Amino acid sequence: MTIDYENRKDKLFNQLGDETIDLVLITDPSNIYYMTGFYAHPHERYMSLIIDRENKETFLFLPALDREIAAATAKVDNIIPISDEEDPFSIIKNNIKNVVGTIGIEMNVVTVSHQNGLLASFPSVDFINIQPHINKLRTIKSREEINGLKEAVNIIEKVLDEGLKTIKEGMTEAELVAEFEYLMKKFGAAGPSFSTMVLAGEKAALPHGSPGDKKLQNGDFLLIDFGVITRDRYCSDITRTFIIGEATDKQKEIYDIVKASTQAGVDAVKAGVPLKEFDIAARNVIEKSGYGDYFNNRVGHGLGIEVHEAPSIHHLNEDPAEKGMLFTIEPGIYIPGYGGVRIEEEVYIDENGEAEVLTNYPRDLKIIEI
Repeated sequence: MTIDYENRKDKLFNQLGDETIDLVLITDPSNIYYMTGFYAHPHERYMSLIIDRENKETFLFLPALDREIAAATAKVDNIIPISDEEDPFSIIKNNIKNVVGTIGIEMNVVTVSHQNGLLASFPSVDFINIQPHINKLRTIKSREEINGLKEAVNIIEKVLDEGLKTIKEGMTEAELVAEFEYLMKKFGAAGPSFSTMVLAGEKAALPHGSPGDKKLQNGDFLLIDFGVITRDRYCSDITRTFIIGEATDKQKEIYDIVKASTQAGVDAVKAGVPLKEFDIAARNVIEKSGYGDYFNNRVGHGLGIEVHEAPSIHHLNEDPAEKGMLFTIEPGIYIPGYGGVRIEEEVYIDENGEAEVLTNYPRDLKIIEI
């Protein structure tokens, strides 16, 4: 995949506008990847991307053990390795020659100790939060990025198809997770994009429950929420809910309400309207059906090179929907002690400002026989 990283840097500077920022300092590994094409997790070691705004020169400071990988992939001007015994802030000071008065940082990410280290090298520096600017930049996806995200969708839907075939009597939630995660690698993913969620029976009422030793039984809801991250680091996120054995009338009713809610949310998607409208459209279906008390979370979130990104799709978000945004629509009904249903789609606002659903797996209720 060919990405114009210079263009991304220019767009960031355009986002910053007239703000007086001498250096842009990026430390989130996903943001570094977005700006350079290089990804590594430094763990306890030091890593940052610094952009000298005046001359647009880029410096990637990173653990010495990642130097070779960075040299092969990072679109930067300078790669500066830091060994374990070296002080990273002294190395930064020795490489940044200009007078520095302001540094733009991701205030959600940079620690107090990191700020203190920068102050030791640049004693009179001021810090400005650039997190919203980077978030905004990443929110608008190109068609090339969407193709990468479609690959992640295609893999996870193959995993779901094949994984359901492995279900058998006596299988536990955790065992089904293992089958799914094996298939992710088999079909070419780098791994899961988040912890795979398989919840059966009454546990399907837990929006963020943990799979365990519960055995799959006839009559259970089976809620599966999972995704993959590709080797190009694009994520997918899909949820489908099934019934094992025969479904009761109440289970069918709940399922049909959530299915209609998901469709209403998708139908509401278009550029120019407040993002809250997508949540409200989906929520209204559930509330009018009498289950409003059992849907108490937002209807969706953005995703891209991370599984949770901007924008947040909730009923108070007045921000306008824009072409290029990609997010989930995932309403649900969760009844404690009984079970729950969630149906999740990935929706892109395309070049015409219309909804393009990336996920393809059928929404009709499927019965799993064991």
